[in-house]
Amino acid sequence: MYTISDLYDLEHTLAKDYLSAFTYPWEALKGIKDLILALGPTLGEDYEEVSEHVWVHRTAKVFPSAYLGAPCIIGPDTEVRHCAFIRGSALVGANCVVGNSCELKNVILFDNVQTPHYNYVGDSILGYRSHMGAGSITSNVRSDKQLVAVHAPEGDIETGLKKFGAMLGDYVECGCNCVLNPGTVVGRHSNIYPTSCVRGVVPENSIYKVTREIVDKK
Repeated sequence: MYTISDLYDLEHTLAKDYLSAFTYPWEALKGIKDLILALGPTLGEDYEEVSEHVWVHRTAKVFPSAYLGAPCIIGPDTEVRHCAFIRGSALVGANCVVGNSCELKNVILFDNVQTPHYNYVGDSILGYRSHMGAGSITSNVRSDKQLVAVHAPEGDIETGLKKFGAMLGDYVECGCNCVLNPGTVVGRHSNIYPTSCVRGVVPENSIYKVTREIVDKK
């Protein structure tokens, strides 16, 4: 329930070939910067390198107050809105929304992902048509600064990573002001209730209501 093939349809990202080389999605986090630097020069005339190592599709809309840090790629018909802060190492797909006062860092956003209001997404991968409600964030570093493990039902999976936010499968809906703790994995078509504090693995086709209360969809 937490491999790349379990979580994602790779036809909806420029990172298809890159991600297909891994079993678990968090294994891809360390190489996102190098991936973008390799992809950028190959994108063709539909993309403009607006500053060094920052490639923006000509149909994308980037508000003047937004900050695009290198390296990053902004896909077709994507909106990067007022005061968005892309710190770098961000691969943002087609038809995405990076909303007002959102911050992205070391992420892959598949096509049609929405982070529309006051979101922080760091060291994370957000699948096709996933959506983060206003104020929802990924927490990517443990408070004790130890390495992040994925708390799976059969036992912890050690990742060897100090920074690891969340892996959201395709069509995941995160409610407003929820916190996805380090190492969270949410399966496809699942919903997270607003204000939830999520840790571990949420199975696909589930509704996460409160800690330790997960129900099947009807």
